Amino acid sequence: MILYGISTCDTCKKAIKALDAAGHTVEFRDVRAAPLTESEIAEFVTAFGDAIVNRQSTTWRGLSDWLKASEPEAQIAAQPTLMKRPVIRTEETLLLGWDVGVQRRLLG
Repeated sequence: MILYGISTCDTCKKAIKALDAAGHTVEFRDVRAAPLTESEIAEFVTAFGDAIVNRQSTTWRGLSDWLKASEPEAQIAAQPTLMKRPVIRTEETLLLGWDVGVQRRLLG
């Protein structure tokens, strides 16, 4: 499984710790250090729509009006930290966030 996020994200750290403890092999991908490709961004937007963009973030508040009005693909390409975190790729699917539903699905 691959967990996409940023190294300073507390939610990503919690998810990795819990997944490791449950016996999952987790590959962490820091989207700042290794930005998403165009096809990965398109895949995430297709899977999650506008929900992939974290509009509650400090980064969002600092965006220009032009970038705020652009498509999610352009927003994430310009500012990878706008991506809601984590995105978790399993063999079967993509999951967004670390809420109770995602935890139940991955941790049992």
